[in-house]
Order: sequence, then structure tokens, then C-alpha cells
Amino acid sequence: MERLRSSPLHANISTALDKHLESIHVVQARRKDEIVNPSNRQRHGPPRCQDERVVLALAVALGVLCQATRKVRTVLWCAFQMTLPK
Repeated sequence: MERLRSSPLHANISTALDKHLESIHVVQARRKDEIVNPSNRQRHGPPRCQDERVVLALAVALGVLCQATRKVRTVLWCAFQMTLPK
């Protein structure tokens, strides 16, 4: 979009994109923790409930990702509107 405008876009646009990418990485890490955590426990006996802290951390990360996704969609729509010819 910057190439189409031949001028840089507002700094908030790149900030929102960076926060969205960071949120994605956090969710991926929390999901990995959720998957790895049960495998570290004893393998014999009935399956145990997952540690609530791990699931809660994943839920919080998903909430942050949801907010970041909404913001980045809005920011990209605004950037698109600024890019369109008048």
C-alpha cells in the first residue's frame, strides 16, 4: 500500500500489524505449552485434568489476539481507503 501511495503510511498501521503478529506468536507458544504439559506427566493411570493455569493463559492470549485482529482489520481498511485514488 505504501508503494501505491508513494508515501509512508501512518505509524499506527505498522504498530498494529506488529502487535497482531506478536499476539499470534504468544498464542502459538501457549498452545505449545498446553500440548507439551500433559506429556510431561505420568503416562500410566487415568488421564488427569490439565493445569488450569495453562488453559487460562491460552484463553487470555486468545482474547488479546481477538482484540488485535479487530484492530488490525480496521487499520488495514483505513489504509486501503487512504490508498484508493480520489
